[in-house]
Amino acid sequence: MTCDEELDALGLLCPLPVLKARKRMQPLVKGAVLCLISDDPAAIIDVPHFCNEQGHTLLAQEETAQGIRYFIRK
Repeated sequence: MTCDEELDALGLLCPLPVLKARKRMQPLVKGAVLCLISDDPAAIIDVPHFCNEQGHTLLAQEETAQGIRYFIRK
């Protein structure tokens, strides 16, 4: 899956991955996709909740060697 913007949140713990994602999403145009990678165990709950609360769409999530990659559409 392709994305318009990438955010490396490896090593950051809750709530930082979601806070940084929120900040990175603000300037993106509607329909743009942010790729967030996080190794925070709480992100599996926090990212879908963030998307639901902010009106974004979680397109996919995939496990990688570093952590989980989330594809979020604004």
